[in-house]
Amino acid sequence: MTDTPTTHRSRLGARLRHRLRDDRGSATAEYAVVILAAVAFAGVLVAVMRSGEVQSILTELVRGALSL
Repeated sequence: MTDTPTTHRSRLGARLRHRLRDDRGSATAEYAVVILAAVAFAGVLVAVMRSGEVQSILTELVRGALSL
């Protein structure tokens, strides 16, 4: 028994619909997005902490806490 073009298209369509509904790997993609966002936030935080103004504020804060 050979497939007719219509039968072949129906099977192909069914496989495609099944793959589009399949959500395997979506959690991994979500974790990757969260990790990228965390790395970007850490990079911004490092850049801010390296600025001279922030360093002087933190130094004064630590000195004030230690002098009590």
